[in-house]
Formats: sequence, C-alpha cells, structure tokens
Amino acid sequence: MIKSGIDQDALVQMFSQATAKQGEALRKAVSEATLKALQGRELTMENIRKVLKTVTQAASTGAAQNPAGAVDLEALLGKAFGGMDAALLQAVQANRKALQQFVDQGADLQEKQLKSALANVEKMEDVFFTTVTKAAQSASGSLQAPWEQVLKAMKHKGTDTGAQATSTVEQLVAQAQTALRDGRATSVRTAQAMMNSYAALVSGVLIGMSEGLQPGSAAAPGAGRSRKK
Repeated sequence: MIKSGIDQDALVQMFSQATAKQGEALRKAVSEATLKALQGRELTMENIRKVLKTVTQAASTGAAQNPAGAVDLEALLGKAFGGMDAALLQAVQANRKALQQFVDQGADLQEKQLKSALANVEKMEDVFFTTVTKAAQSASGSLQAPWEQVLKAMKHKGTDTGAQATSTVEQLVAQAQTALRDGRATSVRTAQAMMNSYAALVSGVLIGMSEGLQPGSAAAPGAGRSRKK
C-alpha cells in the first residue's frame, strides 16, 4: 500500500521481521523512506505531518506483528523515531538554505511569509513530537508503553531536528540584523516571487541536498545533538 509517497507494506514487513542486530539498518531504511516521501511534495507543515503519521503507523503495525519476545519493542520503535529524526533534520537544513537566500539578498525576516517560514522551522521539533505521539496512540496496546518510553527519552535528550532548528533560527536572525544594519535590501518584486513559491523552493533544495550526498560527492556535516532545555 502506498500512502503519502511511502510504501507502507514494505515498512510494515521490515519491522515485523526485524531482529536486534538489524537496528541501524532499520533506522537508515526509515530515514530514507521518510526523506523520499518529503522530497515528493511541497515541504509544507501539513505534508510533513502526513509523512510522519504514515511512517509512525507503519512502524507500529510492523512492530506489533513481530514475534513476541524476539525483539525489544522500545528499541525497535526508537530506531523508527531516529530514522524520522534524521530525515526531518535534512528538511530543517533545506529550510535554512532556502531562507539563507533571502537573508543574503537583504530580505526582512519580519515579512509575513518569511516570518511564518521561520516560525515553522522553530516549531519543527514540537510538530514532530505531537504528530508521532498522536499517531502512536492508535497503535496496539502492547506498543503504548514502549512508545511512551521512546518519546519520554527523546523529549529529555532532545532531537537532532530540534538542535538544528534552534541553531538555524538564531543564525538567520543574527545575519538578518547585520544585513539591516549594513543597509542591504532586496528587490520587493524578486522577494515576493520567491516567497510565493517558498515551499517548492525548499523542496528543490532538499532534493539537491540528497543528490549532493550520493557516492562521489562530499557529505554535508550533520548537526550534533543538544539536550532540550
């Protein structure tokens, strides 16, 4: 079954057959499936929610079918969460690169659409937790406690997505203030044209980032983890 650009059946099968030794491979598979789905649409918050919900439900369905006692369900679901985090981290980085284009041209981040885009980056981690929590509530009873433990641990530790989002907002605001002091200003017509297609612009950046990470290309540095304050 294909939903939100994700082969749910493939994910369900992976989780239903996963063993403790396949943890990292499972995390990577979830990350790639999530990222591919995000790349297949405009990168709006609504589309991000749909993708996260679909992945969470597929992971839950598969984990529930895994033979009892064969694997640590909390660890299994933790890999699913980690895979989504890795993909969402790249979505934040794509937003940063797109917004950077505006800042470099001297655009005002207080413009309605840019302010909204920046606010979406800032709340990306909250959307992540809220969406997964809600989707996990529909999982079978045996998965409720494992999901609660995974979410509790990650809220305490903080996600890579959250760390990158915080850093992104701080850096862009500082750069925009510097540009304002320097008197740089972008063409209103140019800025408006870019803003009107912002979600599509970010999607293009996200696709380009992934292509740049293919074998033979220099890998972009990842963000470090940061404990959520």
